[in-house]
Amino acid sequence: MPDVLDQDEVDALLAAVDTGAIEGGEEMGGPQEDQREIAVYDFKRPERVSKEQLRAITALHESFARNFGAALSGFMRTIVDVELASVEQLTYSQFILSLPNPTCFVLLAAEPLEGSLILEMNPSILFPIIDRLLGGGKTASAIPERPLTNIEFRLASKIMNHAIEQLQEMWRHVLPAAEFSMAATESNPQLVQIVPPNEPVVLVTFEVSMGETSGMLSLCLPYGVIEPVLADMTKRDWFSYRQKKGTKELKSLIERGIKRATVDIAAFLGGTTISVRELLDLSPGDIIKTTAHAGDEISLVVNKRLKFRGKAGKLRGKRAFLITRPTTPDEEV
Repeated sequence: MPDVLDQDEVDALLAAVDTGAIEGGEEMGGPQEDQREIAVYDFKRPERVSKEQLRAITALHESFARNFGAALSGFMRTIVDVELASVEQLTYSQFILSLPNPTCFVLLAAEPLEGSLILEMNPSILFPIIDRLLGGGKTASAIPERPLTNIEFRLASKIMNHAIEQLQEMWRHVLPAAEFSMAATESNPQLVQIVPPNEPVVLVTFEVSMGETSGMLSLCLPYGVIEPVLADMTKRDWFSYRQKKGTKELKSLIERGIKRATVDIAAFLGGTTISVRELLDLSPGDIIKTTAHAGDEISLVVNKRLKFRGKAGKLRGKRAFLITRPTTPDEEV
């Protein structure tokens, strides 16, 4: 048998391995072992949610971000942007350690799911929002490192309720009987232990911006709580339904926010040109002649833009303006 080595050949082969002429572990006369790819797995961060399910969670909360931004803009009467920042898996202990202390930490009851969700708003954006609701917010101020007072907490609860309403509306697309409510609040997240420290959670993070101020809003979804509905999140019919209805809801929210907005209007009776000397010599009783005639239409300017023509007058003892027609883009005041 030609493939069988005699004793001399075996001794020569062992000597070659000892001297380094041949590397140990190689197969003689055959191909080398296949190189297999090794994937690193961190047992401290088990990934139980699939990538497809994460994409579904991302799509769901992108709609929430748009609707919550529109609702908060109408409530604040200023532009508030809410954007989805990230969706990631980590352990509950890692989530708690990432939060500031103190903060606004809200436990949400999510019927009919068993367990609680967590909604947390960073003080870096929460205090400026409260400051604006109390009449301030014109100038930037330092963020206090303290828990919320009773008055501040009541205002923060209104903000959180807007977020809870939008979350409930979005989650009803995958869980029609969803009822979200505020179960408890805490300023120190270290004191709240709703699941074991190593329990996997899905952390959905949003960036909330108001003017030059911004901060983070976090939504923690424990795996054990959302596991019953994860399969429903990947259904194609949910995506098509969400896209159709989400557009109508967003349009309605924007319309409601715009209707409550205030605008500045001014009516211009006429204009003329005078010198600085004439302006300085004016006194009560002087008459200024304008280029407009008594029967001419006058201009109505809305937020410094010419919008309508009409006539000025009085109605029930108050100043009034009768609109006769809208203006064209090429008209001037």
